[in-house]
Amino acid sequence: MPPDDPTIQPTSGASAGRCSCVPQYEIRVTGHLGSRWAAWFDGLNLTDEDEGVTLISGPVVDQAALHGLLAKLRDLGIPLVSLTELPPGAPTEPSDLPDKPSSHNPSGATP
Repeated sequence: MPPDDPTIQPTSGASAGRCSCVPQYEIRVTGHLGSRWAAWFDGLNLTDEDEGVTLISGPVVDQAALHGLLAKLRDLGIPLVSLTELPPGAPTEPSDLPDKPSSHNPSGATP
């Protein structure tokens, strides 16, 4: 089998620049969707941000799934603001991101 065969798994933790992890994406769309839409987006995290934007984030198994997700947004008429693939190991939970105020409590004060 050729060395770049995707069915071959490395035997040690050190792979030559390859990562077997699922890519993580952040997709920002116009409007606040709310948590009831989570089932429509295969369990991805939905977070309302300032300026009337929703962040949809989490793992997307492959390009076909990503295109399906984007087609779903298009079919629902939800305008796309941005699409970002996160570097491997980057946090996907909004609370894990440094120096970013919570969209639910922008002042940082404890309720």
